Amino acid sequence: MPHPKPLEPKALAGRRILVTRTADRARALASLLTGAGAEPIVLPLIDFERAEDQSPLDAAVDRLSAGGFDWLVVSSITTVRVLLEQAAERGVALAHLVPAGTRVATIGESSRRALESVGLAVALAPTEAQSAEGLLGLWTMAPEQVFLPQADIAAPGLREGLAAKGADVTAVTAYHTVDYPARTERRLTAELPSAVVVQDHTPRMVSPAEAREALDAGTMDAVVLASPSGARRIARDFPELGRCQVIAIGRPTAAAASQLGLTVAATAKEPTPDGIVAALESVFANEGNPQ
Repeated sequence: MPHPKPLEPKALAGRRILVTRTADRARALASLLTGAGAEPIVLPLIDFERAEDQSPLDAAVDRLSAGGFDWLVVSSITTVRVLLEQAAERGVALAHLVPAGTRVATIGESSRRALESVGLAVALAPTEAQSAEGLLGLWTMAPEQVFLPQADIAAPGLREGLAAKGADVTAVTAYHTVDYPARTERRLTAELPSAVVVQDHTPRMVSPAEAREALDAGTMDAVVLASPSGARRIARDFPELGRCQVIAIGRPTAAAASQLGLTVAATAKEPTPDGIVAALESVFANEGNPQ
């Protein structure tokens, strides 16, 4: 995949960018923004907890490790964390939890890098449209047994699309999406591989009250929506964004934001830190630098 062209540093110099992710997941983007002269500010909106009823997930993972599935489909980086916890509970590495005969498909670049960094080969992943639709566009397999662990609020499109193509899909709730912060006793604790975490950059984090004050004062230039659930939280808790521009990580998030009445200034062509920064640059390239 070609690397995005270098960005003009003046476009983002002095811009204050609100990133709606937890600090650990925002580091890579924050590092790029800082390098472009912007000030990244992190506002965690959503968090993730283990499923209330673990038995369907446990049973499906047992079946996975026994070779009962032809495919494992990983639709998010949070699913990788769930699988890492499942492997740790069984005392094995994730690469040993998935049998050699089970092929792995994923959607996002960060999920692919995380899986490959722990020894799992990814057999299928879209490189252009990194979305459920992108993966379905590549799916040509005949009847297959597919394991699809997902969030409790996952849209049905991927499951239904795989089934429409002849797959026998076992979809289970792998984790719950909750308002930040997750309960300590239920929070996912598995550390993501270093391949997807920038260790040396800890962005500044603010509370919702601090974010509200900055938005009201007009001192926040853009907000990055990292998921449809994040868009819902912004629309609910910050209905007035003033001059702050809205950037969506991808088309599903942009669609959710638009349905909620948010005006999306730009959508990242790729749901990656580079793609988000490029979208931000496109918005501010012709506006000049803030004073």
